[in-house]
Amino acid sequence: MKYDERDEKILRHLLSDGRQSARQLAHTMNISTVTAITRIKKLEKNKIIQGYTVRLDHELLGYEITVIIEIKTSNGKMLEIEEEIAKHDNVVAVYDMTGNADTLVIAKFKDRKSLSVFVKDLLAIPNVENTVTHIVLNTIKEDNRLM
Repeated sequence: MKYDERDEKILRHLLSDGRQSARQLAHTMNISTVTAITRIKKLEKNKIIQGYTVRLDHELLGYEITVIIEIKTSNGKMLEIEEEIAKHDNVVAVYDMTGNADTLVIAKFKDRKSLSVFVKDLLAIPNVENTVTHIVLNTIKEDNRLM
């Protein structure tokens, strides 16, 4: 897909306010509403825009514990294990990675008990050799918007 500066500008505006209408976006960018709609549909069709969501303050919702868990797997079952872990609602991200660990998981919990249960469940998954859990003390930046 051909991607240009105008598309990037549309994406930046949608990232800052995904609820704005195409008409509002067109007015802000000084383009026609039809142009805005056409470009948004093209970005959606080409899977650059994969959906629309809200940004939440997890701590205000009670998820005060953020953890980063390194997982070492065996017997070539890494992808199956990652897919299983990704099904958990409190898991924010699952990454395949290089280095000493095979997988990196970022997850959020309301209390230590639920974290403990989660880690013990991870260790019970066949072919999970070990885990190393890091508890985040302070979050300086947390934003998956790249632009």
